[in-house]
Amino acid sequence: MLAQLFAVMAPVLVGAGIGFGWIRRGLSYPTEFVTKLVFNIGTPALVIASLSNAEVDPDDFGRTLAATFIVLAGMALASFGVARLLGKSWRVIISPMMYPNAGNMGLPVSLYAFGHYGFTFAMTAWVANALIQFTVGMMMASRGNPWKSLARNPTLYSIAISLALLLTGTPLPAWLNNSVHLLSGLTIPLMLITLGVSLASIQVRNLSSGFVFTLCRVPIALGLSFGVAHLLSLPPVAASAVALQMSMPVAVYNYLFAQRSRQEPEYVASLVFCSTLLAFIYLPLELAFML
Repeated sequence: MLAQLFAVMAPVLVGAGIGFGWIRRGLSYPTEFVTKLVFNIGTPALVIASLSNAEVDPDDFGRTLAATFIVLAGMALASFGVARLLGKSWRVIISPMMYPNAGNMGLPVSLYAFGHYGFTFAMTAWVANALIQFTVGMMMASRGNPWKSLARNPTLYSIAISLALLLTGTPLPAWLNNSVHLLSGLTIPLMLITLGVSLASIQVRNLSSGFVFTLCRVPIALGLSFGVAHLLSLPPVAASAVALQMSMPVAVYNYLFAQRSRQEPEYVASLVFCSTLLAFIYLPLELAFML
């Protein structure tokens, strides 16, 4: 069991460790370029490659999508209580509560934990999370015209295309299928390296509050995920994939959103750091239970 858990976590540790060590050695890393590459090309390709050819029952897919939406709504409601506990405004807490690192960290862990079949459900949970994060979350953080940001977000278009292909059973042409699979291969490694770069770059304060936040958030996410999965009768692998994704540490994007909206970005950075640090302790425990 320990060898299996280490095999799941090792790629995450290695990828993030490369990025962290790269910055600590004083080497330059084009974060803005890599981020644009990943989210404008890599992520849309990964979504289409993973979902368009997925061998999953449409009913299971729809219920997994619905379950994730319900969990996100529950996390939003729970943020008011956690905000009161920490003595913070709900505007500061709601985004870190709702949006886990289901992309950079959740997808690699899910792939190695559940294989390609379970990865489809993990990708479904990430799609639901991304739809809310890059619409509602982006609009809440935007200080300009949020509709322009939405219209220019290729991830949303790739999700729409993938859902249309999946629900209609339409295959991609061979040349396009091969192309998106090739481009999708760059996404997860770059996500992990950029995660390490981000953690090495942000200034962290309020560590004790960050640990308390994580100790509150993870049990809430797990309880909501398994509870909703039971109510919707999700397959066991789908329930585990949703629970794993929703209990991932706080996404780095929450720090960027906090900077944009000027909602205590340094405090949110501490939540990102502490939750990611604790993830290397609690995720193996979760996986030992799920696998």
